[in-house]
Amino acid sequence: MKCIFTLFLVLFVTFFNAQNLEKISKEINEEGIALYRSEMASWYGTDIFRENYAKMENVSGYFSYIDESVPKCIFFSKENKVLATIAFPTNYNPKDAKLDMKERDFTSLEIEYFTIRQNALARIKNDTIFKSYKNTNFNIVPIIRNKVKKVYVLTGPSVDNVIIFGNDYLITFNNKNEVKNVERLHNSMIAQNINDDKVGKTVSGVHSHVIENWQTMTPTDICTLMLYQKFTNWESYITVSKKFTSIWNPNHNLIIMKSENFKNMAENIQKGKAEKLKEKSE
Repeated sequence: MKCIFTLFLVLFVTFFNAQNLEKISKEINEEGIALYRSEMASWYGTDIFRENYAKMENVSGYFSYIDESVPKCIFFSKENKVLATIAFPTNYNPKDAKLDMKERDFTSLEIEYFTIRQNALARIKNDTIFKSYKNTNFNIVPIIRNKVKKVYVLTGPSVDNVIIFGNDYLITFNNKNEVKNVERLHNSMIAQNINDDKVGKTVSGVHSHVIENWQTMTPTDICTLMLYQKFTNWESYITVSKKFTSIWNPNHNLIIMKSENFKNMAENIQKGKAEKLKEKSE
């Protein structure tokens, strides 16, 4: 009876852990996609705005957000007036974007985004946790989901043929839009070439995570992978930590498993391959 109970307990714990990791994977993936949607609107919105607006000295900043499933990028003046609104279809085709150059006030939702963006910008300028590097710039991405207000700070390259992971941060806010917490998502900056002439095109990539609170693939990792997906031939991407191994593929699926399980699985695959080769040689 004791053996049966122990077996049941092991099966229950295994099932619970699998369900929990599946839930975590789903949450991280959804957050990463939300970041991607915002950044895509900013990427194309910036190009469209510069092509249609001449007085750039009037511009104070911009941000993107999702308005009832519609990605929008807005640019605002030094007087905190909206100078332009660019709305995108789901495919983000710039040709199908709707540009509104009518000057207006912020909507109530835009005020929320604007406020946490500005508070994050002030914190970035005055907090030594934020590190800047040559040939890079910070991308400030405000996100409001499920009534939770956050600003992700990503590091983007200012040179071609480079993808940057890491040197990213998460700023969380309270109900008064005041900064509640600031934390690093990676311990360092990882720059990877999209195409390396010396080794040819790669089909996968990997980097490690060492920060205790961020042992899995991060939403910023997923956002970066999706942004650069069309420029790479990566069929998958992996992050490895002491606790977890995360695997992402271009179908926007994220799988997280315990690193020890991943190691055992990889060893069994290699063992199986070796046995097949042995059989063929005999």
